[in-house]
Amino acid sequence: MLSYLLQITGVYRAYEKFLKGQIQSGEKPQHIGIILDGNRRWAKSTHNPRWVGHFIGAGKAEELMDWCNEIGVKTVTLYTLSTENYERNKSEMDELFNLIDERLSKLLVDERIHRNRINVKAIGRKELLPKNINALLSRIEKDTENYSNHFLNIAIAYGGRHEIVDVMKIIAEKAKSGELDPSEITAKMVEQHLYTSHLPNPEPDLVIRTSGEERLSGFLLWQSAYSELVFLDVYWPEFRKIDLMRAIRTYQKRSKRLGK
Repeated sequence: MLSYLLQITGVYRAYEKFLKGQIQSGEKPQHIGIILDGNRRWAKSTHNPRWVGHFIGAGKAEELMDWCNEIGVKTVTLYTLSTENYERNKSEMDELFNLIDERLSKLLVDERIHRNRINVKAIGRKELLPKNINALLSRIEKDTENYSNHFLNIAIAYGGRHEIVDVMKIIAEKAKSGELDPSEITAKMVEQHLYTSHLPNPEPDLVIRTSGEERLSGFLLWQSAYSELVFLDVYWPEFRKIDLMRAIRTYQKRSKRLGK
């Protein structure tokens, strides 16, 4: 009720304008990673069925892309489905996969993707996904592979530890075949084999997590070593443009000191 009253009285609009002015002159993060957390808890707190939380959350992700494009963020990585999520019951996973299928089908024909020339790529263990979802992802990736104005990475069936293990397997095979000597393995070589190696800015400047939880839950473990972390006490379906701008303002106020 309070949120609604603030909106109709124009308070949010005024605050949004104020925040936009504050972040406009500062250095903006070029890569933002977001852990979309709190869909189920939001549904429970609002006495809605679980699927409503996922549905509203999916719509919020679409709004987020418009906000990032307006602000000038080049790359966004969304943590949508972790490998650990597969431990949930079958009925919920079916709900999620149906929703993902619907949203990817919509994304496939979204004119904003082509107008803004957004390169879309799924990162994670895609072999774990249903065939229909994999087919949609492949089509979207193919249609946008030559775009480079913006980048949207969908972390799906993703786990940071699994990503590092996958990289180690590739490098180990190269060492086994004699293609490289183990002494030649460097951090740079690891980075060249990560899921994000296609990006011009593979390491997120800023990682945001909603829902009040303060942990990464395996999200971009290697890439986020020096990222600024902002944890927001708001469930993902309630995430607003002013929350994004507040996080960016926090990022701008911090002083990055590598290794400390």
